Amino acid sequence: MKNTFFLISILLSSVCKAQDLSKLYETVNPAVVVIFTQEAKLESNGGITKTVTSEGLGSGFMVSESEIITASHVVDAAEILRVKFIDGEVRSAKVISTFKSADVALIKLDIPKKDAVTVSFGDSDRVKIGEQIFIVGAPFGYSHSLSSGYVSGIVKNKKGKNPFTQAEFIQTDAAINTGNSGGPMFNMKGEVVGVVSQILTKSGGFEGIGFAATSNITKNLMLNNRTPWLGFDSYPLTGKTQRLFNVPQRSGLLVQRVVFGSVLHKMGLQGGDTEAIIDGQKLIIGGDIIMAFNGITFDLTDEALVKLGEFGKNLKPTDPFELTILRGGKVMKLKR
Repeated sequence: MKNTFFLISILLSSVCKAQDLSKLYETVNPAVVVIFTQEAKLESNGGITKTVTSEGLGSGFMVSESEIITASHVVDAAEILRVKFIDGEVRSAKVISTFKSADVALIKLDIPKKDAVTVSFGDSDRVKIGEQIFIVGAPFGYSHSLSSGYVSGIVKNKKGKNPFTQAEFIQTDAAINTGNSGGPMFNMKGEVVGVVSQILTKSGGFEGIGFAATSNITKNLMLNNRTPWLGFDSYPLTGKTQRLFNVPQRSGLLVQRVVFGSVLHKMGLQGGDTEAIIDGQKLIIGGDIIMAFNGITFDLTDEALVKLGEFGKNLKPTDPFELTILRGGKVMKLKR
């Protein structure tokens, strides 16, 4: 008899949880969006390198009538952004801010959505291992799909003075696949506690280990201390690579690509045009090498990185500034 009551209680508890999750999903789902991107990439074929247009897919969620949170890797190189809402409407958007190491980004609709459903952030510091969570996104293009699971762990980078390495992730066993990136991870109160980032995999598909940037680091970087998106990809040159590229200082940033229409594109910064393997790393060479931002030399010392971090945090979207670059062996300055 005791076993019967025990089984009945488990079944009732499972039914209640399923009903709660269904209601929560109905409440938060309208705030989730699908993000379509287009970006320019170099493609090599038979020794010939050409620029091709590549399409991308991700998810995001509304935090205001015009602002959407997503993952940095979804949008940081995008030249065209389109956002699709649950009602089928599609609107264009632009990137406002990205932070690569934390993998979070903020984009803004060109025209606000007046009837937008928004969601709020929860406190990710209160998230516990074993806690139930759920994710809503567009895996493989199946928009507004739900997956649920549990918090498997909390991953924090070691604290240091380098402001460019801030990162904090929630590990989960909830299914994450292509198209989920940038989507929200919710707690069982319907609050966003994470932004879906990446998976660990050997097969290329989901194997039970996924990560989401915490809500607290997302709020701090995208809502409280955002830095303007400048629109470029780069690779740090130090040691051996610094010497190979004849950089006349301890380090520099080799520009990989510059997004058309971005701030740095308008300033005249040039990306590379040739793929090469250097010191085991696949790079795009032939582009500019950034040596300094507004007179602050790019240097991997803590002091220089802190100064660069402060420069980025205080930079307003329309503030003038200059880059010192190395192009064709000559030092040049580009001004905004």
